[in-house]
Amino acid sequence: MSERAAPIFFFAPFVSSTMRVEPAWIDYNGHMNMAYYHVLFDRTVEEAFSTIGLGQEYAEERKASVFVAEVHTLYKRELTMHDRVRVTLQLIDFDEKRLHLYMEARHIEEGWVAATSEALFLHVDLESRKVALFPEDILNSLSVMKAAHKRLATPPALGRVMGIPSKTEIQETMLATGTRH
Repeated sequence: MSERAAPIFFFAPFVSSTMRVEPAWIDYNGHMNMAYYHVLFDRTVEEAFSTIGLGQEYAEERKASVFVAEVHTLYKRELTMHDRVRVTLQLIDFDEKRLHLYMEARHIEEGWVAATSEALFLHVDLESRKVALFPEDILNSLSVMKAAHKRLATPPALGRVMGIPSKTEIQETMLATGTRH
């Protein structure tokens, strides 16, 4: 790992560059189509991974990359034409072959969360197309990133289970939050 790479994660979480909702992303409901939230998250992953040496250069030179194995997306608030967004990325955990990430897409001007994404990535040898161990320098970079991100709070949506809640669960939530139906 280069001396320059370590300070990148002094501040956590990783924050993407500014992205703008593009006109082609708007569907017939007048808001950003669900597929394009994944574009925002994917662009953020590319930016973050490049800073730790896992970008396109890595794939070309070392013939390895990361593939998504599982993603859970929570759509909280709609984005519309030309909204500007930044995505934060938090490294939740990693081991010798996997990465567990959590991301939030936030409206820049107003600060609200539009969507969250929790993802599991696998490190893959591009020649054998099989899961492979990360090299030592990448593990070192991930350790630096994890140390910085460990100071962050655990995201409330992390590990969220999808399903239709029972009437009892709805009533308990309403009581706990003071919500009336």
